[in-house]
Amino acid sequence: MSVMTSQDATERASPREGEVACLRDVRKVYYKPDGSVMVEALRGIDLTIRHGEYVAIMGASGSGKSTLLNILGCLDRPTSGQYLLGGRDIDSMDDEALSRFRGRTIGFIFQAFNLIPQLTIEDNVEVPLFYQGVPKHERRERAMRALAMVGLEDRIGHRPSELSGGQQQRAAIARALVADPIVLMADEPTGNLDSKTGTAILELFERLHDQGMTIIMITHDDSVADRCERVVRLRDGVIESDTRES
Repeated sequence: MSVMTSQDATERASPREGEVACLRDVRKVYYKPDGSVMVEALRGIDLTIRHGEYVAIMGASGSGKSTLLNILGCLDRPTSGQYLLGGRDIDSMDDEALSRFRGRTIGFIFQAFNLIPQLTIEDNVEVPLFYQGVPKHERRERAMRALAMVGLEDRIGHRPSELSGGQQQRAAIARALVADPIVLMADEPTGNLDSKTGTAILELFERLHDQGMTIIMITHDDSVADRCERVVRLRDGVIESDTRES
């Protein structure tokens, strides 16, 4: 979708093949102010996700699925264990380097869309590229291509409030795609949508997956998970099951 600079190449993941994410005995503990353990959210997760997989992460409230997605998405760090993203050890990076690496490697899609209401959708889609220092003319070209990929080329110039919920989620997906990530991570991406609109978004995910995109999605909905080729279920901070479609 874009041409990387030499700086991009050194600050993002390895080529799009093999293992995208690898967690080894990953644990996440939250502590009380007095230093005692409040909750052990993840208790020794071993998980490998390969290029091109479409993975659903499921589990009841408190199972650790959101904590796991936050670690996979480099929004949080594990208390112990190792996380390799695109072959790079996350623990070896300071916060600034990790932020740059995350922006070039992961496209994150939120349930609440998280679009900036004062900006047009093309300006919203450009935001990740702005923080990466991409020149203005290139930002606009890449934003337009991303919006065309999700079928929003006819909504250019509109602000989020002028779009339907499904269109806002498509804009959020375009924003996630614009930096040409190696993996899309989605947190309940259809949770705020009606069933018809949610189905249209899932069909978009399937088209992206068919084109080779790696997708990791949190969902509580079995009908959504059924569309994925692999389902990882968590219970009490451990992997209860890990199944693939036959």
